[in-house]
Amino acid sequence: MPWYCTACNACTIRCPRDVKPSEMIIEIRSSLVENGDIPLAIQKALENTFVQKNPWGKPRSKRGEWVEKLDFKVPHISETKHKRLLFLCCVHAYDPRCMIIPVNVAQLLNKAGYEFGILGEEECCCGNEIRRIGELGLFEELMEENKANFKEYGVEEIIALSPHCMNTLKNEYGDMGIKVMHYTEVLSNLIKEGLLKPEKTFEKELIYHDPCFLGKQNKIFEQPREILNNINNVKLKEFSRSREISLCCEGGGGRMFFEVEAQYKRNSETRVEEAQEKGAEVITTACPFCVMTLEEKAVEKGLAVKELSEILMEVI
Repeated sequence: MPWYCTACNACTIRCPRDVKPSEMIIEIRSSLVENGDIPLAIQKALENTFVQKNPWGKPRSKRGEWVEKLDFKVPHISETKHKRLLFLCCVHAYDPRCMIIPVNVAQLLNKAGYEFGILGEEECCCGNEIRRIGELGLFEELMEENKANFKEYGVEEIIALSPHCMNTLKNEYGDMGIKVMHYTEVLSNLIKEGLLKPEKTFEKELIYHDPCFLGKQNKIFEQPREILNNINNVKLKEFSRSREISLCCEGGGGRMFFEVEAQYKRNSETRVEEAQEKGAEVITTACPFCVMTLEEKAVEKGLAVKELSEILMEVI
């Protein structure tokens, strides 16, 4: 069933004949979407995105409300000198669990004196999951709207909070002449430059989970680990399947929006069990989808899941 795919891209990476099975699945899904043969939950996510520019269907006017949790003003990108844009994923803007991530990253960038701006309610979904669901026409609309905003405000750099957004902005929007980075790349450099200094210790046993879109698809393996290894007294463990062969959490490819009917052991449960076997007390990762899928199983097992920015905020 094509809706089981999580778009982790492992099949394409490992295919010896360069067939790109993951792209074939998108084409199959696209045909199903055109014929209206899609799960109801997926249909709802697409309708929400068409109307409100996000799969959750939350009001677009509330996309920038997370800044109210800050004690400093975040300027609109038009008001900044360096034209450096902090780009949110929809889940960061609207999900209560993940809204802390942009708050954390904004505080860290501000502490380092690293200027950035936002688009606020003008920002819309990057379209990463929409494309992988197979709604290519809607993806094109989202892409063109975002690109028009980037051009209007002269954006020169984009700091993406989600690996999913980073991947699509960097690899699927074409050559925009804009430098696109994941926030862990930026924070790693700021720590190296001495502009951010983790001063407190982190006492719990920690294990890092490589997100598919950050790691195996974009080769960003070292920067998150460099951030964590700069923390005093850190005890960083590794999964047996990490880096290029990291186990997918099953949150991508539209799977955040619906549950498959088959009964099987989810990767997130396998991941949590291995973390326990390794003696970890906290699983950390740098992707909001991974946080949500892993946390569901980790809570049942008595483990904590923390996004990397949450760890860093505890020790700065």
